[in-house]
Amino acid sequence: MAATGMGQQWVLVEMVQAFYEAPAYHLILEGILILWIIRLLFSKTYKLQERSDLTPKEKEELIEEWQPEPLVSPVPKDHPALNYNVVSGPPTHIITVNGKECINFASFNFLGLLDNEKVKSAAQASLKKYGVGTCGPRGFYGTFELASHALTSIRDELELFSVNQASPLSDVHLELEERLAKFMRTEEAIIYSYGFATIASAIPAYSKRGDIVFVDEAACFAIQKGLQASRSNIKLFKHNDMADLERLLKEQETEDQKNPRKARVTRRFIVVEGLYMNTGDVCPLPELIKLKYKYKVRIFLEESLSFGVLGEHGRGITEHFGINIDDIDLISANMENSLASIGGFCCGRSFIIDHQRLSGQGYCFSASLPPLLAAAAIEALNIMEDNPDIFQTLRAKCERIHKALQGISGLKVVGESFSPALHLQLEKSCGSREDDVKLLRRVVDYCMNSGIALTQARYLEKEEKCLPPPSIRVVITVEQTEQELDKAASLLKDAAQSVLN
Repeated sequence: MAATGMGQQWVLVEMVQAFYEAPAYHLILEGILILWIIRLLFSKTYKLQERSDLTPKEKEELIEEWQPEPLVSPVPKDHPALNYNVVSGPPTHIITVNGKECINFASFNFLGLLDNEKVKSAAQASLKKYGVGTCGPRGFYGTFELASHALTSIRDELELFSVNQASPLSDVHLELEERLAKFMRTEEAIIYSYGFATIASAIPAYSKRGDIVFVDEAACFAIQKGLQASRSNIKLFKHNDMADLERLLKEQETEDQKNPRKARVTRRFIVVEGLYMNTGDVCPLPELIKLKYKYKVRIFLEESLSFGVLGEHGRGITEHFGINIDDIDLISANMENSLASIGGFCCGRSFIIDHQRLSGQGYCFSASLPPLLAAAAIEALNIMEDNPDIFQTLRAKCERIHKALQGISGLKVVGESFSPALHLQLEKSCGSREDDVKLLRRVVDYCMNSGIALTQARYLEKEEKCLPPPSIRVVITVEQTEQELDKAASLLKDAAQSVLN
């Protein structure tokens, strides 16, 4: 017992000795911790808030005073979206707008195939064979290459189950894809049922989070939506400015050298348009090809405006510049302009296109293109192949009106001389975008009242990355005669003189 007592005293002496030998900051810190523990032990974990019950009358008063915020911001009654023009009949060469016949300078019917009898007959024959639509995505039943006897067996089974509609993957879709690939001289093509969704689905099918996309700041809204869906790192370069693009590529090259491991798994893309929807400018594709191989990036080319327009045979900007189409990683275009149908397509190497059949959202989750529209597109391709002179005719008419529109007081022409969609912008702004839009609207109305149908370029102003200035869009087609082109140019000059001056 005595030994135990002596041991306890010795421990106590050691503790006191250690206390005196400890540094001052250590003692202060321990003292603060002890005080904090004591405070936590004796303080309340929460404070009871005083509660006052409201009477039923007070509750009613509060409810009556509460005003919810509107679901959408107020829209003025004179907003263009609420005061639209009504078109009666098909938007062909002669269009009826608000009951008045006009020459159509608004629809993107570049080759005049919208009212072509051969195209309409092909669509009607397909309608009788397949019905109106497909009611299912392309890959719903799978894709099979069938021999004739196997095809007969499958058809017998379908009849047994009373399936009278076309399969979401019908032979007309396969034929259209084959024809597009052959026309564009690529290995394979894939079709979408909606033109806007084509490039908007193609971009996120390849570019993912962490990848880098260099894109022209004048890119159309469909490209912008595709970039947004990809969640990639977006780097905008000045419109058609190859020096600015190379500056960004050099900066990225420097960043890659700092972290080579990350650089090895980061994909890099350049996304451009052949003919820009918002400006009518052609992209400098030869310079882009040089930058592609110099900095090891991939090129995605959107050709909705240039397909069926540029080149000796209408194959687009690659044919226009005489560039090997294999230098382009992916080409996208819609079929709603030159082919006068609906939907869009992508073409390129087989392994690139096949990837979209599993990853292209607009392909996997949308009902396939109605067979009658696919048949119309096939017939439109036949006409393009049988009449290659049509592209030179369109180019000549574009150059004619481009020249005629020069020198209009108060307006400037934006776009290449061979672009079928030109823009007329104010030389000098009124000071606000709203006033500029109203002024250009008066010019459009002046022309409409005189028998020329034009339209203003429309944008989702709050969502555009780089909002283009207000403009009047002038669309040229092969159906317009020289006299009609001259009349449109003359009316625009009169309108500018009357409205702007």
